[in-house]
Parts: sequence; structure tokens; C-alpha cells
Amino acid sequence: MAKLSLFERRRRRVRTALKARSGDKPRLSVHRSGRHIYVQVIDDAAGKTVAAASTLDKDVRGKTGATSEAAAEVGKRVAAAATAAGVTKVVFDRGGFLFHGRVKALADAAREGGLEF
Repeated sequence: MAKLSLFERRRRRVRTALKARSGDKPRLSVHRSGRHIYVQVIDDAAGKTVAAASTLDKDVRGKTGATSEAAAEVGKRVAAAATAAGVTKVVFDRGGFLFHGRVKALADAAREGGLEF
């Protein structure tokens, strides 16, 4: 078995802890790259994505780059999509990324948009 990087170990540790204490709540999963940020609301019990948003969406794509403002816009959009799908309580899965900068901006905007976590 290959040795995991520190990032992969942290990602696995965070996700395992979340699944152990999440109950039946969907998971708000975040992934960020150098250029974009992606977020999904995932129902692990059904194995389905309930809502998703990213900086690649047509409405957001031309205006923003990989900034905290773009992450906040994505957070608002995913909160609106999740509430439209009937989801209000989620578990935040930062996916091994530290909770600051773009990830924090996204989480704050999702909370303002109506998601509870």
C-alpha cells in the first residue's frame, strides 16, 4: 500500500470523523484548486449529490477568479440550491483544507444563506 501524503491523511481523518458524528445530515464538501472552488451537498446515505456550485458556473465564471469574494458567492449559491432542495442542516467537510481564507469565506456565506452547521 502506498504511503499517503500529509494532506491525504488529514482529508481521510476529517471525513472519517464527520461520518462518525454526522447522523443523517448531508455533507457540505469543499474542494479548492489554484483557479477555482467547488462545493457539493452530498447525501451519503443515498449516494447522491443534492446541490452543487462552483466558480465554473456560467453566472459566476466571467466575474471572479480564485478569490475570497468568489468563494463567498459560491457559498451563497450552494445555500440557495440546498434550501431549494429541502436541506437546511449539513455537516461541513473542508476536505483536508485548513479553515481559513477561501474555505472560511465560503462557510460564512453558506451560513448567511441559511445553512446550519
